[in-house]
Amino acid sequence: MTTMLGVSFAGRAVLFAGGGAVAARRLPRLLADGALVTVVAPAVSSAVAELVASGRVAWTPRRVREDDLDGAWLVHAATGDRRTDAEVTQWCDARRILCVNTSDGAHGSARLTAETRSGDIVVGVASDTGVDPGRAARLRDAVAALLREGTLPLRRRRATRTGRVDLVGGGPGPIDLMTVRGRRLLAEADVVIADRLGPADELPAVLDPDVEIIDVGKRPGHHPVPQEQINELLITHARRGKRVVRLKGGDPFVFGRGGEELAACLAAGIAVEVVPGITSAIAVPQAAGIPVTHRGVSAGVHVVNGQAEITPTTLAALVDEAMTTVVLMGVAALPRLAAAALAAGADGDRPVAIVESGHTPAQRTTRATLATVAQRAAAAGVRNPAVIVIGDVTRADLLLGASAGERIGEARR
Repeated sequence: MTTMLGVSFAGRAVLFAGGGAVAARRLPRLLADGALVTVVAPAVSSAVAELVASGRVAWTPRRVREDDLDGAWLVHAATGDRRTDAEVTQWCDARRILCVNTSDGAHGSARLTAETRSGDIVVGVASDTGVDPGRAARLRDAVAALLREGTLPLRRRRATRTGRVDLVGGGPGPIDLMTVRGRRLLAEADVVIADRLGPADELPAVLDPDVEIIDVGKRPGHHPVPQEQINELLITHARRGKRVVRLKGGDPFVFGRGGEELAACLAAGIAVEVVPGITSAIAVPQAAGIPVTHRGVSAGVHVVNGQAEITPTTLAALVDEAMTTVVLMGVAALPRLAAAALAAGADGDRPVAIVESGHTPAQRTTRATLATVAQRAAAAGVRNPAVIVIGDVTRADLLLGASAGERIGEARR
């Protein structure tokens, strides 16, 4: 019967009897834990030699002796000789020192588990009887995959003195388009402060029932929770020892006010991390089969906040046929933007595409030109959330023919 313990070797002496390939694989784990490692072996592998040269490992170039165990908390016997490893194990038993015997793991007093980490969680896998490192490693990898997906119960059950805030980019909508780290942090959250975009609709299905979800989503002309109050919510919950995820559509730093929230947390002394997300400026056009750059068609992208003033830089991009202009939050501003572009000398026949509700079953693409887009959008009843793409990359026949975007959308549904 094997009892699993989580043991820290930080600042404690660990002896490696043998410096070959097995030692080379396992040394980094002990070093990462802060162990004070000494290797005793007539010769060492090149990987161990590099650690010795770096000063992280001490090396005594001879055969192991019993007095080498003096002061050790753990001994790792991997000399390559079964009799020597068994003798080291006997010395450890007599001195009550934990010993990993790699020649016969069933007869050592300790085993190194196949280990994986997720944040501050460490999961180790070991066999109870016999030694089968291949099986343990495969099971470890399967658990690691679930941890990365955020599908295991990662939330703390004991309150901590200090909480933290994670500004997480939710991507363009579906939760499986979030980053692995963002999905894991969502699984660890006690409080989720969410926008209306991104994977907000899927939260109740993937979070524990007692996770607090606070909707602070903004809509055109309707901001029920001011930004200053959002900042205060982040800080207040973190100070209560909560793990707080600020879940934002797209990327936190692309018109998402993530910089303001980061600055507010730092000023309040709150631990904070920013996790990037796939911005809708790229992902939503892609969902409709529109590449924002394409060799021989567009050499650059200009991303515009449709609610902001039209700048000379934006007008220059709209006129430049080698540039793609992507407008976010711009449905209401579309007539004004198109008129300004035409007045600046942009070609009225320049193609435009408006992609509504990208990466969802309600996705729809409306195509027009600069000269006709305002009227076409009004006639079609275009509504936010929508991404407007201006440039030759929006030509329906650019990639796979006129129905390319529609076929991509049908495949998704």
